Amino acid sequence: MNERYVRWILLAVLFLQLVVLTAQTAESGGEPSRVQAAALWVVAPVAHLVDGAVGFAERVGTHLTVRSSLLRENQRLRRELAELRNERIRWFDAQGQMERLSAAVEYAQGESTQVLAADVVYVDDASWLSSMMLFVGEGRVSRDLAVVAPNGVGGRVVWVTGPYAKVQLLTDRSATVGGMISRTRRQGIVRGAEGGLLSFDFVPLRSDVRVGDEIVTAGIDGIYPRGVPVGRVAKIETGDELFYRIEVTPAVEFGRLDHAYVLGAERLPSELKEIPLDARP
Repeated sequence: MNERYVRWILLAVLFLQLVVLTAQTAESGGEPSRVQAAALWVVAPVAHLVDGAVGFAERVGTHLTVRSSLLRENQRLRRELAELRNERIRWFDAQGQMERLSAAVEYAQGESTQVLAADVVYVDDASWLSSMMLFVGEGRVSRDLAVVAPNGVGGRVVWVTGPYAKVQLLTDRSATVGGMISRTRRQGIVRGAEGGLLSFDFVPLRSDVRVGDEIVTAGIDGIYPRGVPVGRVAKIETGDELFYRIEVTPAVEFGRLDHAYVLGAERLPSELKEIPLDARP
């Protein structure tokens, strides 16, 4: 390389070092140097604009995110409101039809059911006993009265002594109740099963039954009123050639009960229950 070029390069490097040292050295009295002042005068407005632009972009982004979330929530609430309005319309329509049909056929409804609140003394839902003891007061209940919990069927009174009543839980293997699928009104017999579960028997294979269907009382056994929740279908299998094998999860969690209700509605007379099904008037 030519010595002249080397000399110019060295002079340029020395000049740049001198400028840098001058920019880093404050003037007397601690004031910034002219180079520092010039740099600040040029750079400060640019930095301020950049900071302002970044802050504005962040605020705009936050606003758009919140607005999008509010719009989605608004749409969800509108859909739920529309569904509730449609459900209310259907309910009123069904109620009106029932009232008109009842008036047309002069349907005689049963008398109001008397309800007695009772404290649960103990519950045995883990062993084969599947029973519950209630404190009901002296002489207030009798055998074969239905017992319900706040969320479904509990069982029936099978024994009374003094102020206490023993209840056979619905999960007892020998307990039965007339049930039906709430969605299709298909009837069957609910029985106690192993493991605190229930079975829904005598449902033909051609019937429309699905997992998750609600089973309610059918009101055909003379003990339980119609429409009380029994449980939900948990499993469906093909049984014999005629009926399904249906497993039902009880609506009531018996181990958590602290109170129950005894229904004192008038039951079918014993002489009426003994009449054969094929008897003629």
